[in-house]
Amino acid sequence: MMQGFQRKRRRKVAEINVVPYIDVMLVLLIIFMATAPIISQGVKVDLPQGEAEPLKRDSKPPLVASITAEAQYFLDNGSVQDDRPLMLDELAALVAAELQLDPQRPVVVKGDRQVSYDEVIQLMVSLQKAGVPSVGLMTESAEQ
Repeated sequence: MMQGFQRKRRRKVAEINVVPYIDVMLVLLIIFMATAPIISQGVKVDLPQGEAEPLKRDSKPPLVASITAEAQYFLDNGSVQDDRPLMLDELAALVAAELQLDPQRPVVVKGDRQVSYDEVIQLMVSLQKAGVPSVGLMTESAEQ
């Protein structure tokens, strides 16, 4: 007679191998570190200094119409910035299109301190004709 043969029941091992996840995380970290300086670059403008109230943190990111010392116009809409200079009417058309999508979005002018007053006024008039209700002027704080 055979005695009752009992098999040992093995417990299932429930372990997760985290090494592949760590590898993926490190690759993503390297990608983000490499692309961060590229994304944050913009048009070099030497802003005038002044005491001004900063935009509220909870406000929408503004459309930034920039004018360089060479009187070249650029638009930064918060996404990837195009580095080619724009004509004044092109810039106004792009701002009007952005305001069609979000009419409450603030618009600021980022003018180099060396640019003539007339160029800044022409930009502001062009923005007003594009339907911008009010335009802010960007400055650097005196501490910087």
